[in-house]
Amino acid sequence: MKLLLLRLFYELSAVGDKDTGPQQEVKVALSFGLAIATLAQSLCHMLGAVFASAIVYGVRPNTTDSLGVNQLNGVNVAQGFGIEFLATFQLVLCFIATTDKRRSDVAGSAPLAIGLSVGLGHLAAVRYTGCGINPARSFGPAVIMKAFENHWVYWVGPISGGLVAALVYDYLLHPKLGDLTERLKVLCYGPEDAPAQEPLLEGCSAAQWTKG
Repeated sequence: MKLLLLRLFYELSAVGDKDTGPQQEVKVALSFGLAIATLAQSLCHMLGAVFASAIVYGVRPNTTDSLGVNQLNGVNVAQGFGIEFLATFQLVLCFIATTDKRRSDVAGSAPLAIGLSVGLGHLAAVRYTGCGINPARSFGPAVIMKAFENHWVYWVGPISGGLVAALVYDYLLHPKLGDLTERLKVLCYGPEDAPAQEPLLEGCSAAQWTKG
């Protein structure tokens, strides 16, 4: 199963922007300053998960285990939260580190590393929480089976893990260039006031374009 997930992630890595769920959307919003599209994209993930779960349930209505409803097994809610937090933390941290275009020291395949990270999270968490690490994936089966006991664990845990991973990477492991003042200038006045070396604004300066 882990090899299947690894292969699937590798094959789909060229599709879209490699996001894997709402916890990644929140990470992107925090790490790269995108906010508006986050809600819409997360909603699409959730609706897609519900639709996929409905299809599986329609095909195999007598085999509810095939939906993969996440449930706590032998752990309390605090422990379940911690497991989901840590599993998502390592996944999102791997995602950011291997896809950061600012870095020139990253070698190897990012999809391979991320796929291995997904497998690691499953190996560590599946026995205790069913391994959510993706709120949308947990949400879809829960809606179809109406199984919402302790469901908040599968939202708060992964989203918190993703947020902390983004903060740790951006402010401790590989700090972004520019201080808060420069970021506020970009927000208030546009990219022309941003430093030229800011990777996300590279090529976007108003000075590079001729007014018509």
